[in-house]
Amino acid sequence: MHGRITRLQCISAHRRVYTQRNDGYSDQHMYRAKITGTGSCVPERVLTNADFETMVDTSDEWITARTGIKERHVAAVGESSSTFALRAAENALAMAGCDAGELDRIIVATVTPDTPTPSVGCILQDRLGAVKAASFDISAGCTGFLYALSLGDSLIRSGMCEKILVIGVETLSKITDYQDRTTCVLFGDGAGSVVLERSEGDRGILSTHLYSDGSYGKLLYVPGGGSAMPASHASVDGRAHYLKMDGNRVFKIAVKSLEEAALKALEHNGVTGDDIDLLVPHQANDRIIQAIAKRLNLPPEKVFVNIHKYGNTSSASVPIALDEANRQNRIRENGLILLDAFGSGFTWGSALIRW
Repeated sequence: MHGRITRLQCISAHRRVYTQRNDGYSDQHMYRAKITGTGSCVPERVLTNADFETMVDTSDEWITARTGIKERHVAAVGESSSTFALRAAENALAMAGCDAGELDRIIVATVTPDTPTPSVGCILQDRLGAVKAASFDISAGCTGFLYALSLGDSLIRSGMCEKILVIGVETLSKITDYQDRTTCVLFGDGAGSVVLERSEGDRGILSTHLYSDGSYGKLLYVPGGGSAMPASHASVDGRAHYLKMDGNRVFKIAVKSLEEAALKALEHNGVTGDDIDLLVPHQANDRIIQAIAKRLNLPPEKVFVNIHKYGNTSSASVPIALDEANRQNRIRENGLILLDAFGSGFTWGSALIRW
């Protein structure tokens, strides 16, 4: 590996790669960010594949065979991203035994904020009573939670923060075109959250690995609603405020990128797939999940899958799955947990955690 440049080291001139390393710091302390609480929340309303059979030209058999999705939860009128983020945050804080007033930061990953401004992070800071927490949102598509987790990890490792709330939340139903049968069956709403706390032990986030390639941006994007195309009668009539996706091309790039990110996390920490206790991947497509599991030589019991219940919840996907795995006792103390995600941008990344 040392005698050649791999694709992971130099993918292309325009690609930006960041790895949160675990090589130590010049000061006398070596902090880790340890997950002490997890939480999640999804809307009560459910859309099944049978429901979609009455809406567009599709079938339960077609959807299940190509995606693994059976149903998804969608927000009701009056519910927004902060609705579910708040409940997920409260659940994570309760598990951690942490009062919101102790938080130093609230970092929210989302592409569907309540409003362009203020951020979901600031809305939560107020509702939680997190009086000393600097709060903000980041946008990195379905990889958003891993980007937020990496940032939280960096702040704790540096000694700047002691307790951080990290949330991934989406209400993708608000930007889903329910006349487009190729995309509307894929997406759901929900939120997942973790509490990160400073630790000086061996357990916690070992490393995070983040990647992006903006040249693929138009393969999965929302054209309208921003400064390039503000809302207008023409943009609304042209359905420009909904997600657009080239599914076949996204699928192929996602498989390769997720594999690269997962292998990088293993290589960086000197472990193999055999050492992994549980893979918690982004829940976008069951065929992608199984391809990654096969590449890592992981048996089914070491791969957490809940896509059949929720569909693709973007930034919320990994933290919802992580919380479910945790509450179902699928994660053992001191186990190695691998997180892996891919999303619009394109962005992708991984994280390895000693639980």
